[in-house]
Amino acid sequence: MAGPSHRPRPLAGESTSPAGVSTLAPGTSDARSQRKPWLFRIVPALDSLRHYSSRAFVADAIAGLTVAAVAVPQAMAYALVAGLPPQYGLYTAIVMTAVGALFDSSKQLINGPTNAISIAVLSALALVPEGERIGAAVLLAVLVGSGQTLIALMRVGDLTRYVSHSVIVGFTLGAGTLLVLDQLKNLLGLPGQGARSEHFLVRFWKTVTEGSAIDARAAAFGIGAIVAVVVLRYVSNRLYRMAGIRIPELLLTVMGAASIVWWFGLDQPGGGLRVVGEIPGQLPTFELPPLDWTLARELAPGALAIAVLGVLEAMAMAKAIAATTGQKLDMNQQCLSEGLANLTGGFFQCFPGSGSLTRSSINRLAGAVSQWSGVISAAAVAGTVVLFAPLARYIPVASLAGILMVAAYRMVEPKQLAYYLRATSFDARIVLATALSAVVISVEFCVLIGIFLSFFFYVPKAARVHLEELTITPERVIRAWRDTDERCSRLRLWDLEGELFFGAAQDLGAKLDHILEDAQDMGARIVVLRLKHARNPDAVCMRLFEDFVAKLTTTNIEVILCGVRRDLARILSNVGLMQRIGPERVHLEKAATWSSTFDAVQDAYRRLGDDRCSACPRSRQHPSGTRPSHYMI
Repeated sequence: MAGPSHRPRPLAGESTSPAGVSTLAPGTSDARSQRKPWLFRIVPALDSLRHYSSRAFVADAIAGLTVAAVAVPQAMAYALVAGLPPQYGLYTAIVMTAVGALFDSSKQLINGPTNAISIAVLSALALVPEGERIGAAVLLAVLVGSGQTLIALMRVGDLTRYVSHSVIVGFTLGAGTLLVLDQLKNLLGLPGQGARSEHFLVRFWKTVTEGSAIDARAAAFGIGAIVAVVVLRYVSNRLYRMAGIRIPELLLTVMGAASIVWWFGLDQPGGGLRVVGEIPGQLPTFELPPLDWTLARELAPGALAIAVLGVLEAMAMAKAIAATTGQKLDMNQQCLSEGLANLTGGFFQCFPGSGSLTRSSINRLAGAVSQWSGVISAAAVAGTVVLFAPLARYIPVASLAGILMVAAYRMVEPKQLAYYLRATSFDARIVLATALSAVVISVEFCVLIGIFLSFFFYVPKAARVHLEELTITPERVIRAWRDTDERCSRLRLWDLEGELFFGAAQDLGAKLDHILEDAQDMGARIVVLRLKHARNPDAVCMRLFEDFVAKLTTTNIEVILCGVRRDLARILSNVGLMQRIGPERVHLEKAATWSSTFDAVQDAYRRLGDDRCSACPRSRQHPSGTRPSHYMI
């Protein structure tokens, strides 16, 4: 085992983890990433091997085996959520987890089947005939992976940071609600009612009202599973605090339920208990997905929504983990890992997946130090499939339903939900609208709906332009005008700020008209307009400024601009407005705040000469008895 003296020396900006793996300190720019060999940049897991040690392997092995103990029952349960046989969840937990780990930018993120994506897959396959659903799910994985890979290759993965996290919170609320409603029939042993072409809520209502009586034994297994998971989680947390030991509560619950079924023969005909059934004890094999272009076109909208959701979900979790570990992430590489994992999975009988919140958290808490913990986890799941698949036939479906209901509860963090509902009306509307659209419309489209609504609600707020009148006090102080201040009729001062894009055109036009009317009513000769905080102008707003300057010129009113940023000055020059106003009347921003405004006022007074009004500070005696030539801002 390598001792401390044999560990690689960390580079500048790095720290060495207890297991001997170098990690970037929080906020440190990964400048050396561009100097890495191409293969190490594309496959970060290989880069981790350059600083690997036996201690790191032991830590990754323990974490990987711990994750696998949770992944096996979860994968089977999530396959049932998607309406697929349980073995396809295991295939996804093997292939996606391994491929995602190799290409992942995050060292602790675990890919594979997730509750949120499984619900979206169920919704996307709602209209697909029963006999074609497996092939459609595999094709969906290829479409999702292709879309995510394209996002990465176009290097637009970082654009996801412009999507409000309120959308994700709303989605988890809606998806958790759907998961509970969908699994209620399995928990209580009720046969599903209604055709798959009917809306989910219609089928749920028929199941509740038209289904047969509750199966007492199924309900006992389902509710018992919920109680067992909660109790074992409590015991696990106590053991971890006292001795640093965690127990796999999900795996123990499933094993216990399967043992009871086997011991009492409840899986036999007439036993009255629905079980998972036979699971092939074989690993996923390479198989071309069905090349059905008609089906692909039908699945394309859902694939787009799942691709976006998967990227957002994985990035949100990767960032949360990185905030704790201090690792520097590459968002485009994160997109690439999600895309390649789904795309590869589509050729090995997998359905779409993403980064798992539960398994990633367990992986980090178990001490994983590199991406190889995910590879080890995938290998452990594969070993479980080969060795123990025959025993899985005894697992009651009701117990898996109970586990999924616990997962649904954990999806929605009450404190986080309350925080977003209380923060602002904008966040509350996005959360509730996204959640409601997940339940009423469809879960795979609710993310796109939430993204659209977030922009729909935000653009009017961003399009507001703020206009404030300024004044010069007798003490030669330039500040915001107050009701008690007198107005100078010769020189009018205004401060304009906001985003000057096309969405703000109507509000900007109204503000400029107000300045024009005020100058005409006051009989002003000069208007000084401060543009220090006027940002991102476009052609539409520049046209409004041109019209504004033209109208002032027509009425013999001069305009002086101050606090003009360099980018705004360049645009003024490009459209010819700089020449129309006169370069000498455009005062660029300076390092000292308000200094260009002072220059503009001095310039205006030179142009006014002896033309003064009764409120002009130049006409008043300063309290000190002198007439200073400077102005305090």
